[in-house]
Amino acid sequence: MTDTDSGLDDARLKDTYAEADLQKLGYKQEMTRTRGLFHMLFMTLAIMAVPYGLAAPIATSLIGGGPATMIWGWVLVSFLTFPLACSLGEICAKYPTSAGAYYWCFRLAPPKHRLLVSWINGWLTMVGVWTVSLSVTFGTAQLVVAGAGIYAPDLGLKPWHTYVIFLGVTAVTVFFCIFGNSILPTIDTISAYWTLLGVIVILIATSAKAASGRHSAAFALGHFDASPSGWTPGWGFFIGLLPPAYTFSAIGMIASMAEEVHDPSHDLPRAITWSIPIGFLTGVVFLVPLLFTLPDIATLLAVASGQPIGVMFELIMGSKGGGFGLWFIIFGIGMFCAISISCAASRATWAFARDSAIPFPSTFSRVNPHLGGGNGVPLNAILLSTSIQLLLGLIYLGSSAAFNAFVGVAVMCLGASYAMPVALSLYAGRQEVRDSPFSLGRRWGPVLNGLAVLWVVFEMVLFSMPAVVPVTTVSMNYASVVFVGFGTFSGVWYLVGGRHRYKGPPLPETDTEAESPREIEK
Repeated sequence: MTDTDSGLDDARLKDTYAEADLQKLGYKQEMTRTRGLFHMLFMTLAIMAVPYGLAAPIATSLIGGGPATMIWGWVLVSFLTFPLACSLGEICAKYPTSAGAYYWCFRLAPPKHRLLVSWINGWLTMVGVWTVSLSVTFGTAQLVVAGAGIYAPDLGLKPWHTYVIFLGVTAVTVFFCIFGNSILPTIDTISAYWTLLGVIVILIATSAKAASGRHSAAFALGHFDASPSGWTPGWGFFIGLLPPAYTFSAIGMIASMAEEVHDPSHDLPRAITWSIPIGFLTGVVFLVPLLFTLPDIATLLAVASGQPIGVMFELIMGSKGGGFGLWFIIFGIGMFCAISISCAASRATWAFARDSAIPFPSTFSRVNPHLGGGNGVPLNAILLSTSIQLLLGLIYLGSSAAFNAFVGVAVMCLGASYAMPVALSLYAGRQEVRDSPFSLGRRWGPVLNGLAVLWVVFEMVLFSMPAVVPVTTVSMNYASVVFVGFGTFSGVWYLVGGRHRYKGPPLPETDTEAESPREIEK
């Protein structure tokens, strides 16, 4: 028997175990399992897209203090996100289903409240995955505008031009999600190498050129000026944490891919937790050379488009060609991220429809077995998720400030959806997760869970605040308004139709269910 045959047999055995475990959770296998540990780790890193996540909203960090906020804010948020990643990994290992956090809430909440709690969590998840996907695809479109601005600073593109570019970016992501499902693991692997080589190229190129001057370590690691925000220095620092928080906001989205992973109880929690230290190191390598060669902050904040990344690279490299080359690295990372995050968002949409929590559930929970190289694709869920993003993107035509709120909404909704099952588990004394294959233990489990919940609560308050004061109609942060608006919609829908149709995820009959092959083997 060759190594290839042995590997295939091992994958098939894991698939058999995983399918049986999925049946014990109440679902039947509909998707094809094609992903292993490194596929999921690379997908998590692609969704995080560290250089893109830190670069796209970099203006917020510049407003909120500059270099000190950028580097130490990254360290702080990385440290605070790790307990959340560990907590999600522990629960995900116990309940590895594409239903994700709302299923976890249903199983962890008191029986009397589990239906409503899972409904609320499910809609928080939906709004979170739709808006974070929108923020990436639209943010990548804005990067295109920034790249064009390197060669044509007076181009004067209007909002509808940006929207058309957004349509193009979205079309590319949808194409890969529908027709390239079988090669998406390969694309995630390419993304990992692109990001690694990209940050190394940026490190070498910026350090070698430094056309706008070099700074001392005191400036690069310690200069702090939050006066552009109008806030007090301390609060200005926290306002500047949006880029790192945004970068880590979707770490739990790979849970939606659980039913396409060979060994989800083992692979998903490790991919989620390993991604934090790897992402942290990537961010340090990306940020440090930029901070030592950072152009004048006032010049960057004065860029008409509000997206200074193209001008920043041009000034550092001292030429349009050099600036465009570094910009292209970030643009590539953004495109990889858009594909991966749109894929995960479609799986979350499909899973929620499968449990009759979305209108026309039989339509949007259907899997097309002929697409994606024969692996099966939830085509209608992909089209629904994409259509909602296209409609939400139209808001940019009327108000760029209102659209920017969707970044904050994504952070708030995803954070809340992650914190709810962790808080429920903690409230119940962590009884349900003590036998998790990825247990945090009796000593560290409560500590990590508590830190995770506290960070998310603070995060939600923080990103409801405007980045700049005094507040105007342009600088107003509409995140809380949009958050409440979506919450009101889900509540009304529950009263009108949801409570009659939604019965929650299936509950297995644990007293009568058969043992899985994994348990029999043991």
